[in-house]
Order: sequence, then C-alpha cells, then structure tokens
Amino acid sequence: MKDKITDVKIVKVAKPKSHDIYEVSYTQSGKRYTKEVKKSLDVVKILLYHKQKDAFVLVKQFRALVNINHPGLAIRYELCGGREDKEGLSTEEIAKEEVVEETGYKVDKLEKITTLVTGGKMTIFYAEVDESMRINCGGGLEDENIELVYFPVKEAKKFMFDESKPKRPALMFAFCWFFSNRCGD
Repeated sequence: MKDKITDVKIVKVAKPKSHDIYEVSYTQSGKRYTKEVKKSLDVVKILLYHKQKDAFVLVKQFRALVNINHPGLAIRYELCGGREDKEGLSTEEIAKEEVVEETGYKVDKLEKITTLVTGGKMTIFYAEVDESMRINCGGGLEDENIELVYFPVKEAKKFMFDESKPKRPALMFAFCWFFSNRCGD
C-alpha cells in the first residue's frame, strides 16, 4: 500500500457494536461442548479479469483482525468484495456494487463460480473488465483505503504460493477456478 500503517492500538471491546458474540453449547456423542463464536455475515467476492492487461484486478488493504495476531501480514491481497449488508439487494446486485466501489469498473454480467460456507456464506463470482467499463477510480468508500493491483495472469500461479504476499484462501481458490475453466492449461 502507499501509506504505512502506524500508531496501531488494540483494546478488547467489552460490548462489541458490529458483531454479535454467542456461546453455543451442544452435546455430541454423549459429551457436552461449549464454544464461543462470532456471528458471521454472508459475503460476496469477485474475481475480476482485465482483458486488455491480461491481469487480475485485486484489492490490497489493511485488515485490523489480521493485525491482532500477525501485524506483519495485515496488508493483504484480496478479491474485490464485501458483506451482504445492503437491504433489498440480491447477492449479485451487491457484488456489482462492490466492484464499482472498490475498483471503479461497472460490470453488467457476473458469472457465479460457487457458494462456500465459511461461517457465513461466501458467494464467489467472475467478471471480465476493460477500460471502457471504468466509471471512477475505485478505492472503496470513505471508511476504506483500498489500493488496486493489476496482477499479471502469467505470474499468478507463483503468487499463489508466495508466502511473503499475504492473501485469503478465496483468492487462491478463484485463481484455481480460472486456470481450470478459462486458461486451459
């Protein structure tokens, strides 16, 4: 990212306002278990392929949650995406809005790759973009600081296993899908 992250302060919140924490108790095979869990929201992720650049359009941003355990890995490469928290919009409509907000490209057509269950549901889409589809510079909303990265397809397989470049498993999954379904290699 362009800006260095500084002055990080971590304080345990007694009463969180954005996520509900639950204690779940259950019996399995005659033994009682109790687990503390955070309710997850459903999310959308979009693998964007830029046709003119022969590159994936990724986002790079600071993740405070990762910073708690691994400060050196808190700036991650990710697929474009976000929470399904917009009332009245379908999963696909939310995905299209996330593409505009984070990357500045307006997509009309998304191809659904799959839906995974990772706590909440994660629906992954694929779309192709080019510069004629750019309507703004992207970068996210006011409370986000997102850097766009055009990652060449020819370097993606090596990138997947480069541990010096933190990334989410969904990104690696989407790359594998692309190489199996779009590249033919």
